[in-house]
Amino acid sequence: MTREQYILATPQNNLPRAENAQLYPVGIYGWRKRCLYFFVLLLLVTMIVNLAMTIWILKVMNFTVDGMGNLRVTKKGIRLEGISEFLLPLYVKEIHSRKDSPLVLQSDRNVTVNARNHMGQLTGQLTVGADAVEAQCKRFEVRASEDGRVLFSADEDEITIGAEKLKVTGTEGAVFGHSVETPHIRAEPSQDLRLESPTRSLIMEAPRGVQVSAAAGDFKATCRKELHLQSTEGEIFLNADKIRLGNLPTGSFSSSSPSSSSSRQTLYELCVCPNGKLYLSPAGVSSTCQSSSNICLWS
Repeated sequence: MTREQYILATPQNNLPRAENAQLYPVGIYGWRKRCLYFFVLLLLVTMIVNLAMTIWILKVMNFTVDGMGNLRVTKKGIRLEGISEFLLPLYVKEIHSRKDSPLVLQSDRNVTVNARNHMGQLTGQLTVGADAVEAQCKRFEVRASEDGRVLFSADEDEITIGAEKLKVTGTEGAVFGHSVETPHIRAEPSQDLRLESPTRSLIMEAPRGVQVSAAAGDFKATCRKELHLQSTEGEIFLNADKIRLGNLPTGSFSSSSPSSSSSRQTLYELCVCPNGKLYLSPAGVSSTCQSSSNICLWS
């Protein structure tokens, strides 16, 4: 049906038609249309830039299926290779190095390792600084790698050294501010054992005796003033083939016998003064200590 046939077949409407009817177009036109195109273009450029930046970050950080960069995610945990820096706290259960390389913790200042209990309280701390290594804990132990026995332990009450041999290589030796308790003091083979107190006294005490033995050498005790050998309940026993007391003063007494002159005197008698001083007196038929006791007056 053509337009003319549709008009003829349609009944005529007697209603008056409005003249000069205005037609309003449908859509976005003018400046609104230009703004819409501008925003769409800006969104497209932003998406392209974001996609390019994402691809660049993935490329720079070396993201792979196993991880990114030097960080690899494995079944046993996270594996980190190379030098890494952590700007914030790191919480891990265990830190291991590779079998063929050491584990190095490095800092521009101090390296501190803290241990806390379930309440968050600090129970142990190890600080490695430029001047010292400090450990704060209730008990510090160093154990052997083979059998796990304690080589060194320290707490508030005592310090224990469990090594088979304690060696002090300083030129001044070992300095103890107070008493030293030990069952045995021995020097190394072919070395001398020397116990010395330069400005004070040297005292060795034991409830059941003190034994000093030099199996292959000499035993020598020297002092500046007095040497005391004291036994409160027992006796002092000197057992040797020869006992020599050098630099003892020699007393003299008058005798009518010409054979007792000092030029031919070879035998002497050991005498003791009331104050304990020893001296020699020319030997005679009987004791001559009383005859030459004037030497006790000098002391």
